[in-house]
Amino acid sequence: MSKQKTMELAVAQLGAINLTDSKASVVARLIAMLHEAKSRGAEFVVFPELALTTFFPRYWMTQEEAQEKYFEQEMPNQTTQPLFDEAKKLGLGFYIGYAELTRDGHAFNTAILVNNAGELIGKYRKIHLPGHDDHKPDAPFQHLEKKYFEVGNLGFRVFESQGAKFGMCICNDRRWPETYRVMALQGAEIIVLGYNTPSVNIHWNEPSYLRTYTHLLTLQASAYQNAVWVAAAAKCGSEDGHHMFGSSVIVAPTGEIVARTISEDDEVICAKIDLSVGEFFRLNMFNFAKHRRPEHYNLMVERTGVGEPLPFDHEKAWGV
Repeated sequence: MSKQKTMELAVAQLGAINLTDSKASVVARLIAMLHEAKSRGAEFVVFPELALTTFFPRYWMTQEEAQEKYFEQEMPNQTTQPLFDEAKKLGLGFYIGYAELTRDGHAFNTAILVNNAGELIGKYRKIHLPGHDDHKPDAPFQHLEKKYFEVGNLGFRVFESQGAKFGMCICNDRRWPETYRVMALQGAEIIVLGYNTPSVNIHWNEPSYLRTYTHLLTLQASAYQNAVWVAAAAKCGSEDGHHMFGSSVIVAPTGEIVARTISEDDEVICAKIDLSVGEFFRLNMFNFAKHRRPEHYNLMVERTGVGEPLPFDHEKAWGV
């Protein structure tokens, strides 16, 4: 194994943000967690998806109403500048998610990467949008990400900052194996993400415990299979009576959880992570250059949905 390369990594989980909570009050909470992370030695902080507002896709409204109340046209802006200023003052880099409205009118579920000098160095727009775009008045709440957001158009990119290579994704992206592999093939060492995950699945009767189980399963398996650290931050708790689960975690390339929240409130977890652990796996078990066989994976990009089995070459197999 090469020389140890460490980073103090923090995940800052947010408790509920209700409809009456202002963005300024949320920014004050984020700043308080920055200070806690710094007091515990952190160098980089991971905040949740849509970290400035309630999870508004649960409500049916017009596109114009949603964009007026919940979207940001600039980042930083007047409301969020204090967060950027304080992070720079403390020497902390961070990841944060928000609803983005571009200058030409496109709407995305977005996350940004900011280095410890306060510079924006990366942006990601959510690709795997869950939910629906039609009104379901009989459902206990809506899940309208497909209504309010467009599919992300920046792809999965990797950015170098503070001596590490970071990849980003958001919420439902974490459940898709392609997400991690594309970034691992770019040398990602840490994948950071935020999520807002309802405890109730409105599409089928999924037990609530299973929601948390599959959340952890995908993070742990993906960290191991791609030799990366994964840091995942929830926004959770009961937002105006609608519950989202917590279980924010930092996962090692071994697949082991090294830190996990125990509440559904504002909570900071920290870990001193050793990036050389991932390097060890990349040189051995998951040495992509040595062991991957992409010529046999073509179907993964040729098809979106399930189709018929591929034709079998009997002559090649049996010599007949």
